[in-house]
Amino acid sequence: MDFEDIEQVAVLGAGNMGHGIAEVAALAGYDVTMRDIKEEFVDDGYENIEWSLGKLADSGQISDEEADAALGRVEPLVDFEPAVAEADVVIEAVPERMDIKKDVYDELESYAPDEAIFATNTSSLSITELSEVTERPEQFCGMHFFNPPVRMALVEVITGEHTADETLDAVEELAEAFDKTPVRVRKDSPGFIVNRVLVPLMNEACWLVHDDVATVAEVDSTTSFDMGLPMGAFELGDQVGHDVTLHVLEYLHEVLGDAYEPCPLLEEKVDAEELGKKTGKGFYDYEDGGVEIPADEGRDDVEARLLAVMANEVGKLVENDVAPVSDIDEAMLLGAGFPEGPGKRADAYGLPDLVETLESAHEETGAARYEVSDGLRAAADEGGFYGDDDDGETVDYEQIVVETDGAVGHIRLDRPARMNTITVDMIDEIDAALDQFDADDEIRAVLLEGAGDRAFSAGFDAASAAPGSGLEASEMSRKGQRVFGRLEEVGMPVVAAIDGYCLGGGMELATAADMRIASESGQFGQPEHNLGLLPGWGGTQRLSQIVGEGRAKEIIFMAKNDYDPETMADYGFVNEVVTPGEYDDRKWELARDLAGGPPIAQKLTKRAMLAGRDDTDAGLEYEASAFGQLFTTDDVWEGLAAFQQDREPEFEGE
Repeated sequence: MDFEDIEQVAVLGAGNMGHGIAEVAALAGYDVTMRDIKEEFVDDGYENIEWSLGKLADSGQISDEEADAALGRVEPLVDFEPAVAEADVVIEAVPERMDIKKDVYDELESYAPDEAIFATNTSSLSITELSEVTERPEQFCGMHFFNPPVRMALVEVITGEHTADETLDAVEELAEAFDKTPVRVRKDSPGFIVNRVLVPLMNEACWLVHDDVATVAEVDSTTSFDMGLPMGAFELGDQVGHDVTLHVLEYLHEVLGDAYEPCPLLEEKVDAEELGKKTGKGFYDYEDGGVEIPADEGRDDVEARLLAVMANEVGKLVENDVAPVSDIDEAMLLGAGFPEGPGKRADAYGLPDLVETLESAHEETGAARYEVSDGLRAAADEGGFYGDDDDGETVDYEQIVVETDGAVGHIRLDRPARMNTITVDMIDEIDAALDQFDADDEIRAVLLEGAGDRAFSAGFDAASAAPGSGLEASEMSRKGQRVFGRLEEVGMPVVAAIDGYCLGGGMELATAADMRIASESGQFGQPEHNLGLLPGWGGTQRLSQIVGEGRAKEIIFMAKNDYDPETMADYGFVNEVVTPGEYDDRKWELARDLAGGPPIAQKLTKRAMLAGRDDTDAGLEYEASAFGQLFTTDDVWEGLAAFQQDREPEFEGE
């Protein structure tokens, strides 16, 4: 089955995951049958789809007509045969039990067309074992969506021992058609990528409390505030459900051994039916206040232990060819909401220190979970998961110039003869520059501009790396999305200074900055539609966050390249327009002003805004927690004292 031949999708299961997957497929324009074993189940699933589509329409993400059309493409069914008889792809999303899934495939095999692809939505079970129940193991793979499927971007596409490359290619393209980001899991390994890293982290959090090394408050304060994870480890466990976490751990323990032994504390919670939010009580009591995480109880030793456990899992995945570290990091960013991938975070912390942390814990406890993996040791010897660029010293930049001016990190796109058009190599160099600034505690703001006075950047240099296939083009898109997205994620303000052309991919780069200043000679536009393309480095998403969906559609659909700075300022895209004579002084003045701001508050403000982009409640919760954390910092007291003394504050980031 080629991707181009896929027209009808069958989803087996109408629960939370099933109806979510059916909705995603219908929104992508596919005819969908959604089947479950009882009429009440499919009715509930269909009503949930209708409700969700209504919420998307109410929020302006789709039109009422699009919502109605998507709902009309979903057919809820109880009878098995008509649900799958004409399906090109069958996505199974029944309960996470091997025996139940095998029974489903026994029956499915007799009804589905011979050429249909089977994809199981499982978080950890063996793809190979399930595929061998069928007569088409080469047409069988994993397609692991994340909850809720409508909002979560990641889909893990998992190979079994018998899966054909053509099947994986088709399913990856289908995931992209669903507007998701597929990450290929190259070997059928329990937990795949995200759960293989995340579940041992949650288990280790439990062991720290069980062994009286730390308290729940200390662990969650560390993970939420010091490590910047979207939730505290115990808060996340409560959200997921401790029965779900325990089930995955038991499977990992059974298949992979004692390193994945479930913590007795977790087992006690499940035995007591304190499963988390869904039962009203887990590690937090949701009938009496809910989650309360102190901002100032984080501990360095707890962070080291948790980061070491995650790095060890990354080492195992890389060592066993389950996935390269870049894919692991991308999966954790998209599937777990990490602010940066565990591979990059571990490299920044220092792999030798993490190896020592594990060795010390193993010597103290004898626990198998602290045995250092060969993959982690090898990465430590090689200077990190991503290697060691010139022994950690300077990087050779060829297409950008990277400088520091006091507390300002300065990136200048340096291809003036080509109007600073962006190449794949330039994207990699921007990524490396951000690594350099992240590692320098003295850098408090970033100034981004183009060399010369003709262009900030006139877009992508297609001649430098024209993709040879759709998959290559998608990978290039993902690279730009990830690196440009880092401008939003770095814990410091980023200013884009624009003089001359700011078009296409160049405008997408500027869109990812926090503020934009433009000279009167600036010229803006997203002309991709003139080429039959669309903005592929985040422009379809980020632009609407700044100027609103209506203006974003105007800019992209009209495909003009002559928007002037005053118009873009009226649209809310440009923060400030200055004369050519004022431009050089003003861009540095703005960057230095921002560099003099309170760095902790700036970092937490950016994180709160990102957290609330898709979920206002999550953003408000992060905002409240961050507000509490800031009141424990020296910067706040310096700010208050400076205000009372009528002087400029001198923030130290402490």
